Amino acid sequence: MSNRLGSQTLTFSRRPRVLSSYTLVGPIEGKGPHALDFDEILPDDVLGQKTPEKTERLMLEMAVEKTLRHRNTKSEEVHFILAGDLLNQITSSSFAASTYTIPFLGIYGACSTFAQGIGLGAALLQGDFAEKVLIGTASHYQTAERQFRYPIELNVQHISSNHHTVTGAGAALLGFGDEGPQISYATFGHIVDMGLKDAHDMGSAMAPAAYSTIKMHLQDTGRSLEDYDMILTGDLGKQGRKMLRLLLEKDGLKGLERLQDGGSQIYSEGQKAGAGGSGAACIAVMALGYGLNMLKSAKAERILIVATGALLSALTVLQGETIPCVAHAIAFEA
Repeated sequence: MSNRLGSQTLTFSRRPRVLSSYTLVGPIEGKGPHALDFDEILPDDVLGQKTPEKTERLMLEMAVEKTLRHRNTKSEEVHFILAGDLLNQITSSSFAASTYTIPFLGIYGACSTFAQGIGLGAALLQGDFAEKVLIGTASHYQTAERQFRYPIELNVQHISSNHHTVTGAGAALLGFGDEGPQISYATFGHIVDMGLKDAHDMGSAMAPAAYSTIKMHLQDTGRSLEDYDMILTGDLGKQGRKMLRLLLEKDGLKGLERLQDGGSQIYSEGQKAGAGGSGAACIAVMALGYGLNMLKSAKAERILIVATGALLSALTVLQGETIPCVAHAIAFEA
């Protein structure tokens, strides 16, 4: 299998590229330190819709439409849409995709959905099953609170280890060409469940999954952390970021100063965001915004995106189940 390295990594010799992308975030995210990395900051988190679920759907539709428009791409040129979100039965993605007559592949990896989509899209391109593939995801603070915790109208007080779901959406058009960041590797993670049950501390639950995938990526590719200018994890938050660093330190790895975390960085210290950002849109907007801007501006030549997902549901938490987690890694190169 010439397109496979080791046990978990796919290699893309044809080097599919991110031909175009679009990121949009809510007003709170727009006040954070990475505001200039996003394409659009929304004036509010309602957008004239009757429910936050409708707003989330609209955000994804906007990101997809503006990604296509940026490249002057007609919908009939796109062979697949791969999209997912956090809502039951990935309804935001399904409704958004229904506006096009493009084959739709709905995917779910919780907050790792974006990287899962990029990896699967690159595989479709590498295998000559498509010429252009569209990847998209979105999340909204109010929809996630309603589904996984409590409606915000109850004004339930959060603890410091709680994550704050990012309101935003990101979309990327993958294909072949002479411009745009290249995708060289995708390492798909396996489920890691360390027996943790606290849904108010997802960072600690997800950190071992990030560690496992990073270690496997380095083993499969023969690379080191120092081969990347930045390793950007998805939304481990303050606690999960510390735990991941400790795990990698125990292995004596060099290059730990290159570790960054999108969830820890999307909000400033002055913003009341608990442990940091989470949600399907968190790594999508940070990777397509901050990460790809680093490549385009020549501040980085090679970055590794490691998106983590806590695969819990509101029901399993109530039933006292543990939190199974997964992480997927995508290598982007200038």
